[in-house]
Amino acid sequence: MGDRWQVVVDRSVCIGSGMCVAVSPDGFRLDSARQSHPVAPETDAAEGVLAAAEGCPVEAITLTAAGSGEAVFPPQE
Repeated sequence: MGDRWQVVVDRSVCIGSGMCVAVSPDGFRLDSARQSHPVAPETDAAEGVLAAAEGCPVEAITLTAAGSGEAVFPPQE
């Protein structure tokens, strides 16, 4: 079994730019209020989901390793 990630969008930070949906349409959706949310709260590790998190203009997306909770993005320093 491959790595799995927990995907969280901080809706208090999200500005609804849609960048995440453009980069990872299978990973994110915008609701009627133009707030992003993950399609699934846990997903297989995927470059598109990581690229969406990295490209979020307000860093509203957090990825952690499912099970361990280890930070994937943003990385802990």
